[in-house]
Amino acid sequence: MDGGSILETIGTEIIGVMSPVSICMFLVVLIVYSLSSISSSDQQVLRTAANLVYLESPTDTTSTKLEGALLNALVFVLLITLVTFLLVILYYYRFTNFLKYYIRFSAFFVLGSMGGSICLSLIQHFNIPIDSFTFVLLLFNFTIVGVISVFSQGVPILLNQMYMVALGIIVAAWFTKLPEWTTWVVLVALALYDLAAVLAPGGPLKILVELASSRDEELPALVYEARPNVGSRSGNRGPNLGLLLAGFSDGDSIELGVMSSGENVAQNGSENGEIGGVREVEIEGETSPLISDGHVANQEIRESSNESNRGRVMGRERERELEEEEERGRGIKLGLGDFVFYSVLVGRAAMYDLMTVYACYLAIISGLGCTLILLAVCRHALPALPISIALGVIFYFLTRLLMEPFVVGTSTNLLMF
Repeated sequence: MDGGSILETIGTEIIGVMSPVSICMFLVVLIVYSLSSISSSDQQVLRTAANLVYLESPTDTTSTKLEGALLNALVFVLLITLVTFLLVILYYYRFTNFLKYYIRFSAFFVLGSMGGSICLSLIQHFNIPIDSFTFVLLLFNFTIVGVISVFSQGVPILLNQMYMVALGIIVAAWFTKLPEWTTWVVLVALALYDLAAVLAPGGPLKILVELASSRDEELPALVYEARPNVGSRSGNRGPNLGLLLAGFSDGDSIELGVMSSGENVAQNGSENGEIGGVREVEIEGETSPLISDGHVANQEIRESSNESNRGRVMGRERERELEEEEERGRGIKLGLGDFVFYSVLVGRAAMYDLMTVYACYLAIISGLGCTLILLAVCRHALPALPISIALGVIFYFLTRLLMEPFVVGTSTNLLMF
């Protein structure tokens, strides 16, 4: 059975995507809370691709901050667009190996350099006793295994998923160091860019997805695959198990049917003599050289039926393997950038208040659920940032400007406990 609409299993798909997203956001919030005292004491603004034009200063006016943040967002989106089109051109001319090595090098740099810096900050903050040699050895092993897990066939899917989440956590933790105005404007600009890049006719991400689909290849990008660790999803274990049971039961029934028909062909006498003859062939088939022609025909029919049953079972096993391979490719895939910018939004909210963290988390998860439902209905690639980022930004400012003063005011006046 085909299974009908994908809406029947959308609950499992949503849980498979929302769980790693929630873990990523939770760990980023913990890192931001742990390192907030260090970052606030340093007061050092990093120069990155997201703030090439304007470095925000606390003494600047609101209009200056907004203008500089718009310029930073515009330059950042232009850089991302150029890089994405370059990746599309390289993939179009089948430089797939170069892209894979480039992405592996990027993963090595993120895990080794950026991840190592975050680990050093956490070690200094919590005063963890560890020597330099042990730290370098652990970091090197962690980085190498992460690089191997990217675009490798023999690596378990759970290990690949864990490293994808780790990459999202590290990049998001670095993006939370951006100034506040630049962060919010960049998030909104990236949501709009994602909408145009995926849905516009000449969008780079749309072209990339169509090229990968036409070639029946995986996307040359860091993508989280929300599929189970075993061959097929739990929703399809029933049909697959039924297929195996049907294979064995059908084989037994056919074999029994051939045996009874062989008995009828070989026997024109009494029923007892037929049963005895069959027993003699089964028990003494290899030891007795003198067997009647009817028994020889009966044995040949059984052997041919066994061969046909064996071929039928092997064909069904092959079909089941093909179905499992197809099932592996049907899992929902979420780009690593979605993990990063969801976590950046929640991490920025964590710098203000926990109430805004709860509101932003619920908004992002609700937007992601709406996107997955639209994906089930539309059945083609959709941008994952616009709905979640829009709801997250709206809920952040509503909570910060309206909800938080209301709750604090009523609590201090003993109107709400």
